[in-house]
Amino acid sequence: MTPDLMAQGAERRQAYEARKQAQVATESGGRSAGYGRIAKLGVPDFTQGVALYVDDITVSFDGFRALNKLSLTVNVGELRCIIGPNGAGKTTMMDCITGKTRPDSGTVSFGSTIDLLRLSEPEIAQVGIGRKFQKPTVYEDLSVFENLELALAADRRVRASLFSRLNGEQLDRIGAMLGTIHLKDDAQRTAGLLSHGQKQWLEIGMLLMQDPKLLLLDEPVAGMTDEETERTAELFLSLEGQHSLVVVEHDMKFVDQLTQGRKKVTVLHEGSVLAEGLLADVQANEKVVEVYLGR
Repeated sequence: MTPDLMAQGAERRQAYEARKQAQVATESGGRSAGYGRIAKLGVPDFTQGVALYVDDITVSFDGFRALNKLSLTVNVGELRCIIGPNGAGKTTMMDCITGKTRPDSGTVSFGSTIDLLRLSEPEIAQVGIGRKFQKPTVYEDLSVFENLELALAADRRVRASLFSRLNGEQLDRIGAMLGTIHLKDDAQRTAGLLSHGQKQWLEIGMLLMQDPKLLLLDEPVAGMTDEETERTAELFLSLEGQHSLVVVEHDMKFVDQLTQGRKKVTVLHEGSVLAEGLLADVQANEKVVEVYLGR
């Protein structure tokens, strides 16, 4: 086991103990009691059909308003593309969802029961939200298989059994993931020798090994070849319905491949939703053309 994984396990154990103690100390009610209940349950309620609620979020940095009363929802199993010019607030929005940035005002909820603004970054990951940054982050000295094995070990439901050896079910799960991310023939290859696109797929696979309900993907095809971009679109489309996906992207050809003329696209500008609808509709929107797409 790597030192990183050992440290991660210790941190999660400490967070669990702290939440348990907080619940016992505050069962009488109030904000702290609510926090304890949410963190202990860790199960989002999707009965309303909505995976993510972002409501009236405002974030300011030294007088600059990165998000300006931003509101949007993402449905369960939906693949939503977010586009917009640099500085529109796309990354700040994801920072708020994952706990990296705390907004000045507004709410962010996972399902109808989990207030994400009350949770830490590790706790948000534990309740089922995974984030993929632009630059791939994998263990380059380990094989593709070993990277997926470590990601599986990060899942608290199976970590203990992995301390000995992988069982048949876990081997099957890794094998299936290798096929999903187009790396079945590269299972024993050192991750550092993969192409940029393959590293992106591996990191996505590592996130999927932890079975997130919501995936946030920041410019996932930046730097990819045309073939890699096309296969990434196929990968994301295969995940639609099983997971909710929010894809922030500038490559409009890739967005077109993902939306297939029938999925909703959200355009951000100056920290707010400028337009929302089918890709053809937002591309025809004069304000979107003016501030982002050009003529």
